[in-house]
Amino acid sequence: VGDRVYVGASGAYAERVLCDEREVHTLPEHVTYAQGAAVGVPYATAYRALFQRARVVPGESVLVHGASGGVGTAAVQIARAAGMTVIGTGGTEQGRQLVLEQGAHHVLDHRAPDYLEQLRDLTGGRGVDVILEMLANVNLAKDLGVLAQGGRVVVIGNRGTIEINPRDAMSRDASILGMVLFNASTGEMASIHAALVAGLENRTLRPVVGQEMPLGDAPRAHHAVLEAGSYGKIVLLP
Repeated sequence: VGDRVYVGASGAYAERVLCDEREVHTLPEHVTYAQGAAVGVPYATAYRALFQRARVVPGESVLVHGASGGVGTAAVQIARAAGMTVIGTGGTEQGRQLVLEQGAHHVLDHRAPDYLEQLRDLTGGRGVDVILEMLANVNLAKDLGVLAQGGRVVVIGNRGTIEINPRDAMSRDASILGMVLFNASTGEMASIHAALVAGLENRTLRPVVGQEMPLGDAPRAHHAVLEAGSYGKIVLLP
């Protein structure tokens, strides 16, 4: 009793929440409570996508779409700390600067018509090993064309349907991997949060809070997170 903690559980739109002991994790003294509220789903999602789905190894390259968002900033920090070459995308100058500040080696404007050509140039024409895809219904077909041999796309977010050419995957021995965080087993979740707590303690993980809003403004927060230029995590305050 009295320890600082963050919770990786659902039902957090409340002043109090009941959760299992295994869903409670140590929050280091230097991490604010608002930052702690921004850890659970975004950082666990990014970690699972990279290590449990894509099975990344140090030295590989990763493209993080929407890298200025909650999952995106988490993925950039985690991938950089793991020794990967990190390329992020962002739609605004402010967002792209934020992505660089989180540790990306390169950042691209995904609104630029030639950004995929820029990506090929950055990789010497080889392509990237891993892509974290936040909007698969828009990007998946194009993603397959910029993967390296044996590359993997992890689909984290999607809002519709898309037509792809399977030959783009076949020719590269590429994999398309879906994921939902809550499919993770108890053991996998324990592994995820052990790594996240360690990253918070050694300061390689630094949750980005874009906005703080009163709990009563939850409906407005859902609209704000979809707005162009939104960055980091929106935290609701009881």
